[in-house]
Amino acid sequence: MKLFALLLVLPIAGLAQEDMWDDDDWGGDEAAAVWSGFLETGAGTRLSDDPLVDNHNTLEEVRWRVEAEWKPARFLLGLKADGGYDGIENDWYVDVRDLTLSFALGGSIDVKMGRQIQTWGTGDLVFLNDLHPKDFVSFFSGRDDEYLKAPGNSIRVSKYAPLINVDFSWTPVFEPDVYLTGERFSFFSPLAGRNVTPHPPLSAAAPDKSFSNGEFSLRLFRTIEGREYAIYAYRGFFKQPRALTPALEPVFAPMNSFGASLRRPAGPGLLNVEISYYDSRDDRNGTDPFVPNNQFRLLTGYEWEAKPNFTVGLQYYLEWTLDHTALLENSPFPQYEPDEYRHLLTNRLTYRAGLDKYIWSLFTFFSPSDQDAYLRPVFTYRHSDQWSVTAGANLFGGKDEHTFFNQLRDASNGYVRLKYNY
Repeated sequence: MKLFALLLVLPIAGLAQEDMWDDDDWGGDEAAAVWSGFLETGAGTRLSDDPLVDNHNTLEEVRWRVEAEWKPARFLLGLKADGGYDGIENDWYVDVRDLTLSFALGGSIDVKMGRQIQTWGTGDLVFLNDLHPKDFVSFFSGRDDEYLKAPGNSIRVSKYAPLINVDFSWTPVFEPDVYLTGERFSFFSPLAGRNVTPHPPLSAAAPDKSFSNGEFSLRLFRTIEGREYAIYAYRGFFKQPRALTPALEPVFAPMNSFGASLRRPAGPGLLNVEISYYDSRDDRNGTDPFVPNNQFRLLTGYEWEAKPNFTVGLQYYLEWTLDHTALLENSPFPQYEPDEYRHLLTNRLTYRAGLDKYIWSLFTFFSPSDQDAYLRPVFTYRHSDQWSVTAGANLFGGKDEHTFFNQLRDASNGYVRLKYNY
């Protein structure tokens, strides 16, 4: 492992003092920029060998975050950018996670345009109507949970009214998930019947950059007597390349989705229910095995403080693949197709002590239908407002090699991250 990353952050941290940034050049108090950020180094390694991947490590990086807000006149300019070195990819990187211009139109319409991270829905690490891009490679590698949400270039308009509130988001160029490509983790291929690390790495052709191929997301929501209601609609593409061309090249299949959610107090905690229908526009009768079928998805969850400083969150999630019989009858590899009903149970246990100085958490995914599981134990020690250290693991296992979590069984890893906030 390239442990130089743990040493490199120490001299850099000396630069991150409160007087590092001089606001005098920003033109007065009204337009003064507010700067913050952090420096972080992380290292992670597999708990067993993956014979298909040369690098035994899953995380080797130094990261420098810069955040700023600037308020000239009635506008808000936002910046959130990371830069650093990724030892797994042997390369320096810059990741702009937010570069936006926000402003109000009248007294009830807000506009935010530029590179941004968007989120909605009620799930905890389970997503139904939130079809904004995700970064699963970061999630499985041991980076902070914040990096599960990937940025996209969008225009978002929010309208607030007594009757109902509206969020509308337009992403002119389709933004897919950051999916498994075989570079850092191997993945199961039904065509090969085993895990693979293709060379060159898996790369799906993106849809043409036309207006009709943009992504359109809509949310109507309102809170009534403590109950939050929402309706969702989306037109775009499946976020991962789950479809194949006649030449067996991966592509993103067109889709629409429609859904709704409710979040409300119930007893000592919060109850959430969310549903979604995925309309696979190129395979509405389910007879094309190389295009995803229509699906109905359901999520229900409950979170409460079981004891002081100890929080429990439980979720049940269902994926119902429609026209499942037609899928099996037409599939060249029916043994690898998903069950008609995929069930998933999750729990999140969080204990905080010492005025949040010590935080223990465990998030567990378990699928009784796939018979596989994914565990995420994490411990964070906050030494001060500036310094913290996090240690955790990503643990995968199961019965069948082709199921979602068990395909990553050789990717199980432990990691540690050291962070300095300034």
